[in-house]
Formats: sequence, structure tokens, C-alpha cells
Amino acid sequence: MKDMKLHRYFKFTVIVLLVATLNSSCWQKTGRQTQPNVIYILADDLGYGDLSCYGQTKFQTPNIDELAQHGMRFTQHYSGSTVCAPSRSALMTGQHTGHTCIRGNKERFPEGQHPLPAETYTIAKLFKEAGYVTGAFGKWGLGYPGSEGDANNQGFDTFFGFNCQMLGHHYYPYFLRTNQDSLILEANAGKQTGIYAPELIHEKTLQFIEDNKDKPFFMYVPSIIPHAEMFAPDEYMERFRGKFDPEKAYKGVDDGERFRKGPYGSQNESHAAFAAMITLLDDQVGEIVQRINELGLANNTLIIFTSDNGSHYEGGADPDYFDSNGPLRGYKRDLYEGGIRVPFIATWPGVIAEGTTSDLISAFWDMMPTFADITEQNTPQAIDGISIYPTLCGEGVQQEHEYLYWEFHVWGGRKALRKGKWKAVQYDINSNPDTPIELYDLSVDIGEINNVANNHPEIISEVKQIFESCRTASSVFRFSSELN
Repeated sequence: MKDMKLHRYFKFTVIVLLVATLNSSCWQKTGRQTQPNVIYILADDLGYGDLSCYGQTKFQTPNIDELAQHGMRFTQHYSGSTVCAPSRSALMTGQHTGHTCIRGNKERFPEGQHPLPAETYTIAKLFKEAGYVTGAFGKWGLGYPGSEGDANNQGFDTFFGFNCQMLGHHYYPYFLRTNQDSLILEANAGKQTGIYAPELIHEKTLQFIEDNKDKPFFMYVPSIIPHAEMFAPDEYMERFRGKFDPEKAYKGVDDGERFRKGPYGSQNESHAAFAAMITLLDDQVGEIVQRINELGLANNTLIIFTSDNGSHYEGGADPDYFDSNGPLRGYKRDLYEGGIRVPFIATWPGVIAEGTTSDLISAFWDMMPTFADITEQNTPQAIDGISIYPTLCGEGVQQEHEYLYWEFHVWGGRKALRKGKWKAVQYDINSNPDTPIELYDLSVDIGEINNVANNHPEIISEVKQIFESCRTASSVFRFSSELN
């Protein structure tokens, strides 16, 4: 027993020394004297195959593709969950959905979601402790206005956008949140469509970069694109009208009591709208990069682009038409690969090798320790993440996950596990906790077509043990709403 303890201590010491050496090496390689800016761009319901650099052929995403050309594209990166709030909670806390406190999209009417507890340690708080200015621009969804989970109470100096993800269903809202105040959008009064919210949010995003060009900053950009409803400005719609026939029409709520209060608006040209929305998002990514370049910040800025879960089919969206999941099975709310495997691109001139691809198995909860390494902070305790800094730098030893875990409490209750090449999925556990576990070998079956559980009882036994051990009870988590 004593020898075993000594071995573990020695192993731990070696890992610590490797990480320290890696950090020093990476900083020596860049020659930087200041901490890097970090921009984390999060698309909403963007599928694994919705970018042309991940296989999309019906439209192009040249600016995001350019990020991949100048950086690293990950092929096995996973979101925190298969719906919005728990996915973002996993990102913010560095914990998977068996541990993070927000595990569903519980609404708090009339505006907002169930809040993160006040004592939650978030990546924004980590950056604040490192001396960064922090800003979030887009959709929050982790605490109603003024609550302990409000973005301003979870480490963000500046917030602009939608506090509430339910109200974030609407691209022409009546108001947006600017920190603790409401910005009334008179141009959208009644049924007017004068201000397309993502464009106004984007203006504030660019201004934040300008205002903080002389300070280290962390900018979180959780866009609402391409979440339903399927709306885009006319100039973008014109570029795609008639190109994706036969069109798909969707009849939504266009007036009455519930208008712009959650239910999606109608769209007769859903295909054109989807391509238009992602094209607009791609343009915005390009403008963020352009602003960084103009201000001379490129060599000291890490930019990450990813999505909060897989593709959706609400509000007229048609993921099968666009092959939004590529070779993957499932959609948003599924724990098959199509619901949780997402694009992930990182660029950082002089640090991340250009035009590279990584098959490292990683997830949202890895961002916390990665950012801790980047900012030279201590990695928080009680997290599930592993720093991917060695992979980004291309130096040192990359620690790998023993497994990744997800749970989802609606649609019958679902669990999933990724362990090496194995993917285990269990559905309908609310009514029957002993429902059979499916098992797929992703090394030869990325589409999760052939369930090989009967051939590997030893793997299933191991999965059961992990399912039982890797979650904690939470008095905070709430079930998901069907509308988010």
C-alpha cells in the first residue's frame, strides 16, 4: 500500500512538472510578455456538418473555414449537453452534467432560467482573478436578471444580449439586456422588424474589443444563430432565395398573446433562411477577426469557435436537407453523436500550428483547466476537465480522459458515455432504470448503426459502474423545457 501511494505521488509530481515545463515552453515560443486575449464564440444549435470545413456543401462558411486554415480543427470535440442551459453550465463550471448544477432548461417566468448558485466558480471568474476584463455578448440562460446566476454576478463585467433563452427565440425582440438595464427596441414595437438583434449585439461585441484593446480581455460570444426561429435580414435572404427548392414552409405564431414570447414565427423559406443565418454568423466571425487584426492584437489572441449542441429541427429547420450532422446519428436532445459532437476550431498565431487537425477526445468542461493554463492560474478543484493546452501548443504530454459522461432528464431520461473508441447510450431510464444499454464502436461505426452490446458484456458492466458513480444529486438542476 505504501509503495502504491509513493507511485501515485511520483506520478502526480511528474504531471505537475510536465505542465509547468509546457507552460514555460509555450510562452517562450511566442515571446509574449502579456497574457493573451481569449475570444470564445459559441453558435447555437449548429450541427457538426453545418460548416464547409466540416463537410457542408450547399453553402459556404469562408471566414470560419479560414480560422481552421490558420489554426486547429478538432474532430472529436463534445458539447456540455444536448440542449442550451446545461451545455453552457458545463462550459462555465468545468463539470459534466453529472456534476454541474444546471442540468436542464428550467424557465423562470417572465424572463430567464434557473440560476447558477452564487458560489459557482466560472471561467469568467477565473479570468477576472487573472486580471482580465470580461464581456459576454449574446444569450446567457444561466440565471434570471438580477439573480445570483446573472452574468454580471458570475464574473462578467459587461453583458449585452438576451438574458433569457426563451426570449432568445426571437430575432426581432422588444428589448435586450445591457447589464442590469433593459434596452427597449422601439424599431421592433408591435410587429415591426427594424432591428435584427444579432446585428446590434455584434456591434457591441466589436466595440468591446475596441474599448479594451490595451488590456487583456476574455470575450464570450454566445450567438443565437442558427437557433429557431428561422429569420434573417432581407439582404441575406436575397442571396439564397430560390437556391434550395423545394422550400420548406413553417407555420408559427405571428400575432396574439404569445407573439414573441417563445413560440417561433412563421417562415415560408426555411432553407434560404437557414443558409442566410449561418452566412451572417460567418460574416460576423470574419469581422471579429478583422477587428483583431486592425488593432494589432492577432498574435496575442486565442479565438475559439464551436457550438452548444447538435443541429435542431424546430421552426422550419431541415437538418436532413442540409446534412447538418454529416455522418453522425441524432439531433439536438439526442445523446447519440449528432446531439453532442460539435465543431471546434482554435486559432492562435505563433502557438497553434496552422492547418492542423486533432482527433483528441475533448469536451466543454476542458475549457476551465485550459484557460487556467493559459492565464497561469491554479486549476480549480472538483472539476471534470483536462487541459487541452498541450494539444493546442503542440508540445508536451497531453493527458486524456478516462471517459466523458452526459445525462439528460427529459424525453424519457438519457445517459451516454464515451470511453476510448466505445460509445454507450441508454434511453428511457426514467420509466425503467434497467433499460438495455446500447454500445457502439466509433472507430468503425461513427454513425452508431451497429449495437454491439451483446458482444461485449465486460464493457457494459464497466459502463454500468461508471453510470452509477459519476453523478451527484443536485437540488438545483431542473428538467428541460421542450421549447429550448
